[in-house]
Amino acid sequence: MARYNGPVCRLCRREGMKLFLKGSRCYTKKCSFERRATPPGQHGVRRRKMSDYGTQLREKQKVRRVYHVLERQFRRYFDVAEARPGVTGENLLRLLETRLDNVVFRMGFATSRAQARQLVSHGHFAVNGRAVTVPSIQVREGDRVEVREVSRKSEYFKTAKETLRSAPRPDWVSVDVEKLAGSVTALPRRDQMPAEINEQLVVEYYSR
Repeated sequence: MARYNGPVCRLCRREGMKLFLKGSRCYTKKCSFERRATPPGQHGVRRRKMSDYGTQLREKQKVRRVYHVLERQFRRYFDVAEARPGVTGENLLRLLETRLDNVVFRMGFATSRAQARQLVSHGHFAVNGRAVTVPSIQVREGDRVEVREVSRKSEYFKTAKETLRSAPRPDWVSVDVEKLAGSVTALPRRDQMPAEINEQLVVEYYSR
């Protein structure tokens, strides 16, 4: 499975904002972006004005990095979103938000999408009673996501019960803490998806 294996704090610095790629560490003073917010590289901060193309490219890269999606797969998401009725940008974000790894993260079973991806890949979750190991599976409205019986005895999920009670989660998912299970009650609306993303710039990038 292809993925980025480099230092993730470098990605936050490149995009000029926190992407919260390291989970709880991003909320502490240990966060690298707090200590050094300049772009990576020996040339430091560039003062020249960014072109429209550059702005669109940076937004596309930011969205890819937030959801841990490589370029070819991201382009496929865009093509699917464009073919669906409705607003292309919102369709794209909805496809990304309903990936299984993101749903696991949104439910509070993981502190970051990277951790959620790893948990799914290691076979700790089932969707509608069937074990899955593919983080990119699309979860539909009404689907039930739960920790598999063989995984509930692990120390991680015993501790997760406590953090799940106070974990923030969007309105489009619900979680039963005692059963270590949750469900997608509705597809996310635009106001329930990340506000810091300007999906229109991504649409403009691919529509050049």
